[in-house]
Amino acid sequence: MLVAAAVCPCPPLLVPAVAAGARSELDATRAACADALGVLAAARPDRLIVVGPAEEAAAGPYPAGATGSFLGFGVDVRVTLGARAERAPDGPAAAPELPASLAVAAWLLEQAHWTAAPVTGLAVGERLPTDRCGHAGKELADGPGRTVLLVMGDASACRTLKAPGYLDERAAPFDEEVARALEAADTAALRALDPELAYDLKVAGRAPWQLLAGAAEGARLNGALLHNSAPYGVGYLVAVWS
Repeated sequence: MLVAAAVCPCPPLLVPAVAAGARSELDATRAACADALGVLAAARPDRLIVVGPAEEAAAGPYPAGATGSFLGFGVDVRVTLGARAERAPDGPAAAPELPASLAVAAWLLEQAHWTAAPVTGLAVGERLPTDRCGHAGKELADGPGRTVLLVMGDASACRTLKAPGYLDERAAPFDEEVARALEAADTAALRALDPELAYDLKVAGRAPWQLLAGAAEGARLNGALLHNSAPYGVGYLVAVWS
């Protein structure tokens, strides 16, 4: 049963060591993410599932204890998803390295000193069709115990001329519709997001958001938008459903 969800962006720039001289621009985003994790902890969960976008080759489940790093972004910062995995009799448990979105989530959880519930991860392919996202979300929500989701994903990357995807006039209206849907906990609006338009606008969060919509169907959760900004031409949204 899904009892709460938090939506956070997943730029590696959230990690101050990666951001270097641009740390302060994301202070408000980091603070909002911390507040969102507080809402998840207050829901008295039995399990936390972190959901984030990834390339197809990295899609799939990630156990507690899976590790990641930001070496690819120029800094030797390493993270672990939840508690360290139990050691197998013949050596340490093996797990693939976390994709960037789940590594950012692991960093956020470490900063929050998360101990409220066991943590696992699920990376979803950025091109996963809407119906499969919804089905995957429903499967998560139908699992045992009180489930909370930490849903990672950026909005469009086309908000300004200097944005990673250059300026696209469709980007701001798309992001505002997502912000409205997250604030209203509007699962139908999230399901209605156009995957092809999202891909054109370099929206990393589309598949995770549609998975959330499937998980929250019928849960009667209330939404709140905690943060909405685009400091580098990329939309960063933080919201909670509880």
